[in-house]
Amino acid sequence: MDGYRDGRHSGGGSGMDGDGRDGLTGEGGGGGGGGGAREGVVRGPVGSGEGGQVDAALLDALFAQAPIGLYLLDHDLRVIRYNGAARGVRGMPGTDIVGHRPADFAPGFDRAELEALARQALQDGGYVREHLVRGRMPADPRQEMVAAISFFRILPDTGSPYLVAAVEDVTEQQTALDRLDILHSAHRSLGASLDAIGSAQELTDVAVPRFADSATVDLLDEPLRGLPLRTGPIDPGAPLRRAAYRSVHGTGPAGPSPGPVPHGALSTYGAPTPYSQALEDGRPRLIRGLGGEERWLAADPERGRRLTGLGVHSMIVAPLVVHDAVLGVLALYRHRRPEPFDQDDLELAVELAARGAMSIDKARSYARERSIATTLQRQLLPREPVELSAVQSAHVYLPGVVGPGGDWYDVVPLSAARVGLAIGSVTGTGIEAAAVMGQVRTALRTLAVQDLAPDELLVRLDDAARVLTDEQRGSLPAGADSLPDGLASCLYLVYDPIGRTCIAASAGHPGPVVVGPDGVPVPFPVEPGLPLGCGDGCYETRVAELPVGSVLALYTNGLMSGPPRRAGARGEARAGASGAERGGLDEVLPVGPGEGRRAVLQRVLARAGEEKLAQLCDQAVYALLPERQREDAVLLLVRTLGLPDDKVAVWTLPEDPAVVRTARRLAEHQLAAWGLTELEFATDLIVSELVTNAIRYGKSPIRLRLINDRGLICEVSDSSDSTPHLRRAKSTDEGGRGLFIIGQLAQRWGTRFARHGKTIWAQQELPEGDGEGTVGEGELPG
Repeated sequence: MDGYRDGRHSGGGSGMDGDGRDGLTGEGGGGGGGGGAREGVVRGPVGSGEGGQVDAALLDALFAQAPIGLYLLDHDLRVIRYNGAARGVRGMPGTDIVGHRPADFAPGFDRAELEALARQALQDGGYVREHLVRGRMPADPRQEMVAAISFFRILPDTGSPYLVAAVEDVTEQQTALDRLDILHSAHRSLGASLDAIGSAQELTDVAVPRFADSATVDLLDEPLRGLPLRTGPIDPGAPLRRAAYRSVHGTGPAGPSPGPVPHGALSTYGAPTPYSQALEDGRPRLIRGLGGEERWLAADPERGRRLTGLGVHSMIVAPLVVHDAVLGVLALYRHRRPEPFDQDDLELAVELAARGAMSIDKARSYARERSIATTLQRQLLPREPVELSAVQSAHVYLPGVVGPGGDWYDVVPLSAARVGLAIGSVTGTGIEAAAVMGQVRTALRTLAVQDLAPDELLVRLDDAARVLTDEQRGSLPAGADSLPDGLASCLYLVYDPIGRTCIAASAGHPGPVVVGPDGVPVPFPVEPGLPLGCGDGCYETRVAELPVGSVLALYTNGLMSGPPRRAGARGEARAGASGAERGGLDEVLPVGPGEGRRAVLQRVLARAGEEKLAQLCDQAVYALLPERQREDAVLLLVRTLGLPDDKVAVWTLPEDPAVVRTARRLAEHQLAAWGLTELEFATDLIVSELVTNAIRYGKSPIRLRLINDRGLICEVSDSSDSTPHLRRAKSTDEGGRGLFIIGQLAQRWGTRFARHGKTIWAQQELPEGDGEGTVGEGELPG
């Protein structure tokens, strides 16, 4: 080892051996380090007289012919011998390598990482195998290099350990793996958002910083709005919206300005440019070197100044194409890393653009379906609040982020100036849920106009829902052999403005929130039964007396299950839920200590006497939904009115055929008092027929009632449960024409059953100019 020591410490590690040969292998020749060094590293075979010479020749051949880079390091981690197989050191003088640590001639690699691994292997004798490191080539710092480094220790007879480092250039293999990893990331992350803007931002997030230094996505405005795709070339002058931007310096609208096009703004590309060309023919463009003198930059000077100002030296423009239709453009730029894009990068960019286009088109399709479902949903809901003498109403419907569901409401005019109030929610979202909602609402309205009690109506609606459930189950995909429990929930109430009473029943829906005219909450506990479609067939009713001016709030789950909001600007402590209401609707809403969502709604409604119902709807939304809710949300507010006593006349009649004449006379006097003498003839016939039928087929007591509402309503009640039927009498029949005559004289008629007995009613239109019964919002009748 004397020769090695002399060679190592003299001349700064020149690498010349005792015979004057160059101690380097590869570029300079055979490789040395001195005969003593060779003898210390490799021992000759036992019994061989020329072992030292053979070992030296083998060592020279090893360093000269090894296909990978080999470095022999001493205990100070200085190179004492190496070969030129490593691509990164080709062309470098041997004096820049021998006697130096790797970090001295390879500054582009992580020095701390390499030295830590080397010392660990040198001290512990452990084997570090193919550890990947990234850096810049020592011979050409402009090029990135990925090396697989292996370390192992050798112990010669002298006892002083040495370290062998084997370096394999795996840049091409690792670059290919990096591209595959980028594609894998794209497949994993793209499409997670059902929003086109979110999908575009995901695309730029995948590309930067692993592939590009900056990336932008510009989309045509029509696909963003869910409109159908148009195949063929795109006019270069078509406006595109900046959907996403990401750079190594920032991202999106919250980061530094992306340049001349703000996030979300519309702009057009100059022509001819790589952008306009990609839009026209749907093919990508690779610009390997951008020096700032290109003629196409003058066609779009604003973008050109931005590109040259950022120092962009290479770029790729890839159109986002799906089904032969161009959605927009993906632009990738390099301005920090020195390597320009190459052909392999272009192929990767095309793959990313294709995957991004699929994701954006999926979001576009979802937006279109959501738009159709929302339109269908709105068309199936009531258009304008119904003007009634019984109630004033206002509503708000907010589609959810995931798509419109089956939330609905209805205000149904009933006989005797009463009104039916309904609200419910169908399981699921999308067009299917909206269609089922329309069927359920139609069924409810059909049953409501038959004057059924709320519990009986829900029983029949449950039967209809089971039929719909069976039909829907038959159209489910393979493997989905059952629906969630219940097809829909429903709350149904009937308010009587004459008796000021409200009767309600619920099928899996939370009860209403009620406040009196003084703003004080009114208890109205409605126990929810099973949802519609479960076949339970048993619903309980609750009755409440509501003073005139009371406000009822009927709502769906979306209004109460939004994300919790902060109590103040600084995010005070959140409050706990106020109770465990059925369906989990009383979730945390930290507006006040210990205040639940229903309590918040009650607090909003406490101002019902000061605000119009439409304004109260908005205030409830502001309080309960500070952010866009995931589910549909419907809120129906109803203010109760009362029909004045002078608008109602009631008489109890004896069970005597002679009383029919008296009934007509009483009706005539009342019509004269109301100024409705024009309806006297028709009313006489209706009263005569109804009272006669009650005396002949019914049971006492018999009651005649006239109601002057938005129409003239004539009612006759008795204690019999028999049901009259309309039929067309033959010319030879002596009877059977009474109800037919009523049907011709009245606008509409029907039968209403009570717990004991029935009521037959007929309603006539009021003469022109007698619409004084109309009550506007804010006007409460006396």
